[in-house]
Amino acid sequence: MTDTSARLLQLLSLLQARREQTGPELAARLGVTVRTVRRDVERLRGLGYPVRAELGALGGYRLEAGTALPPLLLDDEEAVAIALGLRGAAAGGGVDGIEETSVRALAKLEQVLPDRLRRRVGALATATMPIAAPPAGPSVAPETLTVLAAACRDRERLRFAYRDKGDAESRRLVEPYGLVSAGRRWYLVAWDLGRGDWRTFRVDRLEEPLPTGVRGGERTLPAPDAAAFVKRSLAAARPVREAVLTVHASAAELADRFRVAGTELEPVDERTCTLRTAADSLEWTALRIAFLEIEFTVREPPELAGRLGDLGRRLQRAAERSAERSAASEGPAGADQGRG
Repeated sequence: MTDTSARLLQLLSLLQARREQTGPELAARLGVTVRTVRRDVERLRGLGYPVRAELGALGGYRLEAGTALPPLLLDDEEAVAIALGLRGAAAGGGVDGIEETSVRALAKLEQVLPDRLRRRVGALATATMPIAAPPAGPSVAPETLTVLAAACRDRERLRFAYRDKGDAESRRLVEPYGLVSAGRRWYLVAWDLGRGDWRTFRVDRLEEPLPTGVRGGERTLPAPDAAAFVKRSLAAARPVREAVLTVHASAAELADRFRVAGTELEPVDERTCTLRTAADSLEWTALRIAFLEIEFTVREPPELAGRLGDLGRRLQRAAERSAERSAASEGPAGADQGRG
């Protein structure tokens, strides 16, 4: 690949990454002059890529939807198939990280899809009813995710209606920063202009997102990235109960069987280790520990030992009732056989 070809691919990627960028911005990213950027833009246009230039102090280059897909990329059927696949993956792909990646890819693809293909994708998505297991969490429309992803990409202010965990409704004006997929839930990290602070919004509680056309300011997120900010916000929203146990197994064996984020293991000897774990519920911790099928002793907190005792007694009563029911159902059959 020549230097020019490689630079054209890099320029195309930059144009897809954000809605609009100035010539000096692109030149700085590519390490070339503004004049070279202008020539490369003309080369992309010659290949069929619809790059539009806006003049003036606020102008720049943007990649627009065209009357046909750019050549050498995808034909119509391939584009429709990929868009539908990305929509399905964005709604819940079942693979760690696939949802967020699919949303980013879908936002890029729909940016350059001609209107006729957008209509086909929308019609197929509406008419197709797959048979699948019910989702493990609240569902989010792919259209909502793509609107939010594009606003994050372009740093464009958004208005939307929001319902908090107490069902209180409000209207928000925000500067979106990033989308985060956590399990089966989506979160939007944004600067809330009405509150004057960073906020985390559950996307399934968000309605009617509307881009304003106004670009937000440059702000520094008080976290390494959006995922770290969401993780910290969720941790602050619920109390965390820590537990310390002595487990009669090696640290290596326990690490293979107790795969819980935030767990610390400290070897004591070859057959014993100390387990430190945390959760927002002692009941959940007791349940996870009970399924280890390894001998252990609770060191702290004392309430955890009580939860384990309650769990054990409930399981014992359930086992006894099940045995009694089984014996009662088998009794008459056994008596009939004896009389015969």
